[in-house]
Amino acid sequence: MLAPSIVAFLTAVVGAWLYLRLAPAQVLDVPNQRSSHTRPTPLGGGLFIVAGFLLGLALWLASGGSLSPRALGWLAGAVLVASVSFVDDVRSLPAIPRLLTHLLGAAIVTVAGVQERELPLQLALPLAFIYITVLTNVYNFMDGIDGLAAAQAIVAGIALAIAGFEVKNPVVEMGGVLLASAGFLLFNLPPARLFMGDVGSTFLGFSFAGLTLLGNIGVGGGRLPAEFGVVILAPFLFDSLVTLARRVLRGERWYAAHHSHYYQRLIDRGLSHAQVTGLYAGLAILAAAAALAGLFADPPMRVTLAILAYLPMLAVVALVWRREAADPHHQQPNEAPIVQKLEVRS
Repeated sequence: MLAPSIVAFLTAVVGAWLYLRLAPAQVLDVPNQRSSHTRPTPLGGGLFIVAGFLLGLALWLASGGSLSPRALGWLAGAVLVASVSFVDDVRSLPAIPRLLTHLLGAAIVTVAGVQERELPLQLALPLAFIYITVLTNVYNFMDGIDGLAAAQAIVAGIALAIAGFEVKNPVVEMGGVLLASAGFLLFNLPPARLFMGDVGSTFLGFSFAGLTLLGNIGVGGGRLPAEFGVVILAPFLFDSLVTLARRVLRGERWYAAHHSHYYQRLIDRGLSHAQVTGLYAGLAILAAAAALAGLFADPPMRVTLAILAYLPMLAVVALVWRREAADPHHQQPNEAPIVQKLEVRS
């Protein structure tokens, strides 16, 4: 496991370093009223997260690892989503082609991976499809401030690797190790010199969704609990889904670009990128601990631990409310027109 991890880490570091020096002007993310950054910053550095992952995986395969046809379906979907996302980072594609690509990628891994076990296929297939689509887009939505998405990848990747080791699933273990080998973070720590862009965030979200789904089915070895994926990503899922529900209930255009995630509202109320990223990283560690503890618990206790993984996010909600109550006249950025991206990258 060590050599592929080193290759993935060094590929991300060297690739990002070169990209910073050679990136063309069209990949600069210029700040606007919904941005959380203040200076033009190169976008698309997540390409080297993908490259590092693939090179590390290739080394693992060359040294005796193997991927079943079901696992290859996940990998094909992840590369497809990442490829179109990189084109979008460079040329800004319309929303429809991006959405259709996400749906196609989710369909590939769903059809390739899902099989009838505890649930009939008529129910398992749509649930798996929704799961992959939601996690992919949630991860993309949460890539909005320096270091946030990369830090979550490290914590969740380590948890996934430990879980793969415990249940004796080498595919899940190796996938977790490579996702945690985030040399890119060196360039993305506050103040960020490079953003991962959609190519990095969608690849990470899709890979966490695909690997936890395959792990639950038992592809590659032992099985993960069904809730493992939604527990290790609890901070991201809570922030995104509660924000979405809040916008729907308020009659806002939920599909439009906005600046109302809890992490963004904390930035607006004076916290630094480093403080908010550190806060969410701490919450991610608590969620990972709950997910790993669930590996050794009976089903009722696993459900309890899953709920406990989400409860610390209520402290974030309380902190946001407290700061907004202290500054009730703060102006929120207006919504973007529908032609813009669904979320703002930082």
